[in-house]
Amino acid sequence: MKFANAVVKHRVPILIVTLVLMIPAVLGMIATRINYDMLDYLPSSMDTVKGQEELLNEFGKGAFSLIVVEDMPGKDVKKMAEDIKQVEHVDTVLCWESLADVSIPKELLPEKVYTAFNKGNAEMLAVFFDSSTSADVTMDAIRNVRSITGKQAFVTGMSALVTDLKDLCEREEPIYVAIAVALACAAMLLFLDSWLVPFVFLASIGMMILLNLGTNYFMGEISYITKALSAVLQLAVTMDYSIFLWHSYNEKLRSETDNKAAMAAAIHETLTSVLGSSVTTIAGFIALCFMSFTLGADLGIVMAKGVLLGVAGCVTVLPAMILLLDKPLQATKHRSLIPDMKKLSKGITKIFPVFIAVFAILVFPAYYGYSKTNDEVYYDLGECLPQDIDYVIANSKLRDTFDVASTHMILVDSSLDTKDVRSMIGEMEKVDGVKTVLGLESVVGTLVPEEIIPDRLTEVLKNDKWELLMISSEYKAASDEVNTQINDLNAILKKYDGNGLLIGEAPCLKDMIDTTGHDFKVVSAVSILAIFVIIAVVEKSISLPFILIAVIELATFINLGLPHFMGQSLPFIAPICISTIQLGATVDYAILMTTRYKSERNGGAGKREAVQTALSTSIPSIIVSGMGLFAATFGVAVYSDIDIISSMCMLMARGAVISMVCVIFILPALLMLCDALIRHTTLGMSGASEDTTHKHSGKLLQSH
Repeated sequence: MKFANAVVKHRVPILIVTLVLMIPAVLGMIATRINYDMLDYLPSSMDTVKGQEELLNEFGKGAFSLIVVEDMPGKDVKKMAEDIKQVEHVDTVLCWESLADVSIPKELLPEKVYTAFNKGNAEMLAVFFDSSTSADVTMDAIRNVRSITGKQAFVTGMSALVTDLKDLCEREEPIYVAIAVALACAAMLLFLDSWLVPFVFLASIGMMILLNLGTNYFMGEISYITKALSAVLQLAVTMDYSIFLWHSYNEKLRSETDNKAAMAAAIHETLTSVLGSSVTTIAGFIALCFMSFTLGADLGIVMAKGVLLGVAGCVTVLPAMILLLDKPLQATKHRSLIPDMKKLSKGITKIFPVFIAVFAILVFPAYYGYSKTNDEVYYDLGECLPQDIDYVIANSKLRDTFDVASTHMILVDSSLDTKDVRSMIGEMEKVDGVKTVLGLESVVGTLVPEEIIPDRLTEVLKNDKWELLMISSEYKAASDEVNTQINDLNAILKKYDGNGLLIGEAPCLKDMIDTTGHDFKVVSAVSILAIFVIIAVVEKSISLPFILIAVIELATFINLGLPHFMGQSLPFIAPICISTIQLGATVDYAILMTTRYKSERNGGAGKREAVQTALSTSIPSIIVSGMGLFAATFGVAVYSDIDIISSMCMLMARGAVISMVCVIFILPALLMLCDALIRHTTLGMSGASEDTTHKHSGKLLQSH
């Protein structure tokens, strides 16, 4: 109570300090760099990551783009290439004209070099940048290149994708945050008992969200997915704590002499309850940190920090605001729109075997769909963007015109014999789906001695350590065909140079597929184990963790299984994150009901009366919490054109509703069925007996 009394006593200084902290929080949020490149989160030990670093550090080349030019005379293409070369951070521009203008007669240049760069009325340029794929300066360079090329040219490559993604996110974010706030507010206005309190909640939670986003500055940078989801998730998850404090405060007002004493008692009660509740949510987010694909740690740390700040705000800032606005808050109270749930709870417990049967029937198809959804995710990052965005249009042009769906690069030891390099290129060109392999040897052919090749061309493709080769592939990045192709190319490369490196978007995505497949199993196991232990400690039971997790896992299986039955493909990150987030964020519903059930059983109620009471008293809180999470995420899901954000928000919205339904209908049935097992495997429940049912039923029905 000391802490609670201190909060009440120092409520004005608490508000002043919080408001002052908003200044550095906003500055920190603005200064935090946002990373739009998913490939940056691959483990640094991967060959593809090492290769990208070598290409940049040793070769001076980082990002890479292909540009498709249509209906432009050769001299104009050459002029455009020269203009692009002048753009800051553009290192090299390769085109047919530049290769054919290095003092080598055109007739000596191999035919395959011409066809690699020309097709009908279209020509292709290869552009290398001296900065990394997702660097801010690279994105600026992409914008400058696009301004030079105009509408006759189409810029592809990961840097173009990242640039379009950033621009789209920055346009969308203010709108979907406003949608989330508006819908969450509407849900609270509908389900709470005051017209003013939702706005107080939003102000309090909003300040904690700003603090969370501001303190991300110390992480250096965060992913665009983390930025997009963290505010919405923090609002949805920590809204529960605010509602709990408000209900507790109003309850204490009936017994306490003044509002300050009532608030102190409410803070004390809320802190005890919310700490237990928030631990499961935090555990779910921390489980994401066990991913070797470090986007999980990025999202997990920010969200765990957000929940902690949400708890802190709920027991400090919110009480101070409620006390300050107590009179208008009490004046704007109204009757809750949620009806009495005694009849519903009585009906559910009466036919509980039906819900046991429903549980048994749903488990296998839900798990089947869930397992299939995991196999049907997509990894091609371009698929998360709208079809009318510049990057997607450019990729379609490249594929339709040149039959090139992806481009790989190889770094091979520059001291390797020219004959061996030509043999390697010959073998690689025979691999299924390989269109062309362009290197110094293939560009000049066998008729031109390497000694007479101008330095201008040599320095583009070779230095003291590495020689660079480019491979055009007919296969789309992240497809099974390209992954097989990469395995075959790697086998050939390692035969000639054990230290050679195969890099590019498709090899990186192959590594991502291998990494996240393992991550999914690890994160699921860690989150379930951590939450199992927490429930076991909180409920002092061995059986209850199995029952509670079974209910939420069924809800998760249904949620993540539906895309398979609906013919939808999810972005690869969605199932990993959602399975953990849904478990951590909604298991609280089950804990709330179970704790009340235990209390009733220990108080002498029979199992039916205990479950009925627990259900009727928990349903309003579960509905408010579940609909709050649904409201905060559903609007974003509908609005956003970025499929990763849209899919994850839709899964969270749907998951909140499914978890809510499972807890209300299936958990009571399992508590009824497993009552004897629960009593014998839970500390402090050995005194509860089935024989107490009739003895106490009349008394309990009167009291409730």
